[in-house]
Amino acid sequence: MSIEITVSELYDLKETIAAGLLEGLTYPWEALPKIHDFIIDLGESLPKDIYEERGDYIWVAKSAKVAPTACLNGPLIVDEDAEIRHCAFVRGNAIVGKGAVVGNSTELKNVILFNKVQVPHYNYVGDSILGFKAHMGAGSITSNVKSDKTLVVVKGEGVSVETGLKKMGAMLGDNVEVGCNSVLNPGTVVGRNTNIYPASMVRGVIPAGSIYKKATEIVGKREGYF
Repeated sequence: MSIEITVSELYDLKETIAAGLLEGLTYPWEALPKIHDFIIDLGESLPKDIYEERGDYIWVAKSAKVAPTACLNGPLIVDEDAEIRHCAFVRGNAIVGKGAVVGNSTELKNVILFNKVQVPHYNYVGDSILGFKAHMGAGSITSNVKSDKTLVVVKGEGVSVETGLKKMGAMLGDNVEVGCNSVLNPGTVVGRNTNIYPASMVRGVIPAGSIYKKATEIVGKREGYF
């Protein structure tokens, strides 16, 4: 297991249309205040043979599937072959990657979903970045504001980084699996290839290549596991 909290440690930037935003940053949460303007700048340059503008600052790939009951607000980019399902609610400042799934009654706000991310059932994802093929089980959510409304600090073993942000949900590395009905507290960072048990309450930095059972029981995956 290893502690991973930087952009280069968590993400394969070839798997997102937002690579230009994340490149050059040390920590992924530094991108959160910049998502709005990045989408607007990028959207204006998207090829019109692949993307169509469906409203104010809303660009949707022609190959994407968007349910008529979904609510889309800009700025928003929905990339190729993505799927926005029945009654999904996109509040804006969202990038939905290639082949990603945003499901029934899922709410997005100020997020980057890398390619092939799945948030398919009753998820809330706010002020968060989900890496390539990350998956959140039914009912799992990111909590993005501390109960005392103070600024979020990312904390882990030997790690304490002040973000300067009042709102920050979770940074999930590539291939992270989050079990059903889990809550990812503000400032959670989960390293690549980690699995979170269902109904977990997660806080702080979770090492890469681990299985999170509870805060006092985090074990490394055996070689070849999953």
